[in-house]
Amino acid sequence: MLVSLLKMTTVNRVQDRETESGRHIIQDDKSPSLGCFGWFIIFIAIIITIGFLPVTIFMCIKIVREYERAVIFRLGRIVDKKPKGPGIFFVLPCTDTFRKVDLRTVTFDIPAQEFLTKDSVTVSVDGVVYFRVFDPICSVVNVSNSDHATRLLAQTTLRNVLGTKNLSELLSDREGISNSMQIALDEATGVWGIKVERVEIKDVKLPLQLQRAMAAEAEATREARAKVIAAEGEMNASRALKEASLVMAESPSALQLRYLQTLNNIAAERNSTIIFPLPIDIIQHFISKRD
Repeated sequence: MLVSLLKMTTVNRVQDRETESGRHIIQDDKSPSLGCFGWFIIFIAIIITIGFLPVTIFMCIKIVREYERAVIFRLGRIVDKKPKGPGIFFVLPCTDTFRKVDLRTVTFDIPAQEFLTKDSVTVSVDGVVYFRVFDPICSVVNVSNSDHATRLLAQTTLRNVLGTKNLSELLSDREGISNSMQIALDEATGVWGIKVERVEIKDVKLPLQLQRAMAAEAEATREARAKVIAAEGEMNASRALKEASLVMAESPSALQLRYLQTLNNIAAERNSTIIFPLPIDIIQHFISKRD
């Protein structure tokens, strides 16, 4: 019983701590009040705006386009915890400031990065990244310059990812490398309110000596393959000639017909004089009659 009571008390204490921490988080999420002095400044700004209304109307009304959002800061704090727009919105002069955030997809080129592959080959690779802002408030509050930060992160991620690949993997598996880079960038930039939509490897530049070595290796491989194919063809041709000689040995007239066919082919291809030898069998026939 004592052990069970101790367990129950520890569980209750843990639950109390969790609820206290949850309450603390909720309280942190709530925006603190402006205070008396803050409300006094806002009240004065409203009075000035109403007093100089024909002039201040152009200072109070702002417009953002369909692809833009405005993050408004009132005395340094975000108003309503959500961006304004698209369309017309109202700001107080002297107390409110705002920043426009573009929600369209942005494209930038990754400069050529020189690095060593896993098999110690110096390679220069460049790429292109497509990203967009999905949370304007995080892109303004959590990072000073989200565009510049994403560019620098893309360069370092490109070097880190490609440094773990061999040269053959780099040349053949570009799609897999692009997907791994996109996942790594998306995880890092999610806190900044940025979504990396696509990453592509544009060009892989190899040293000139390495290009020559790879070309020589490929040429030697093709020559060896050609020699093997030629040897196989000669072997098949010799077998066919052997079978043909066995067939002609059974019939001597077949050899004469083959000889005449060869002469016919020579005469058809070239205009030349052909010396036609007299078959020995015919001479033997006449010699036998004379005797």
